Amino acid sequence: MSGPLDGKVVAVTGANSGIGEAIAKEAAAQGAAVVIDWVVDPAATEGVVADIESRGGRCHAVQADVAKVADLQKIVDAAVAAFGRLDVWVNNAGIEVGQTLTDLDEEKYDRLMGINLKGAVFGTQVAAAQMRAQGDGGVIVNITSTHEDWPMPSDLAYCVSKGGMRMLTRTAGVELGPDRIRVVGVGPGAILTPINADDDAAAQAALRAAIPLGYEAEPAEIATVVCWAASDAAKYVTATTVMADGGLMQKPGAV
Repeated sequence: MSGPLDGKVVAVTGANSGIGEAIAKEAAAQGAAVVIDWVVDPAATEGVVADIESRGGRCHAVQADVAKVADLQKIVDAAVAAFGRLDVWVNNAGIEVGQTLTDLDEEKYDRLMGINLKGAVFGTQVAAAQMRAQGDGGVIVNITSTHEDWPMPSDLAYCVSKGGMRMLTRTAGVELGPDRIRVVGVGPGAILTPINADDDAAAQAALRAAIPLGYEAEPAEIATVVCWAASDAAKYVTATTVMADGGLMQKPGAV
């Protein structure tokens, strides 16, 4: 297996389902050795590893809670132990809680922020430290959302976390530029993942009608954007977010 990421070592958090799984598989298909992080569902994790290896790729899985800095370091250490270095780090792990400001629960807020934002901030920190030590740059990709910029009143905490990732991308991108470490956000729109599985048919139809391209994307369509951002094809792109939303944010009256 070879391609734009040939010889790179890529770590992806939350990678045993959804967009993270698709990123891991695409990175491996493009030549990278992949480290995937997981918290629950070891069977799904084993399935991802087996699929990548069956296609000639290299994949190592590590159980780690991204809300804990020590566990984030554990992922970095696993990448170095398994493959010798770390070239690309993808802050992908994320959850939603579906609460407004009025009914927001402190425990759920803390859990969401721990995974979505704290995990991304300190994931960036530990990954950048390893890349600095290696001395030849690297790439950090933050999986944000259209909601880093676009309000969703039904899920305030999620929007706050993604807005934080927007500024993490910009600020860390500026800080790490002199080390030749790029920080790029990829902002998915409506994607067919488990996180959206509970949407009813009417809501899905309304959403499709609001997307100029007329459909919800598959995770693999986001994975190709992420791997582009991680590759030398995007070597002058940093401290910004690439939106992959089918034009949703630009359509007047979109839901």
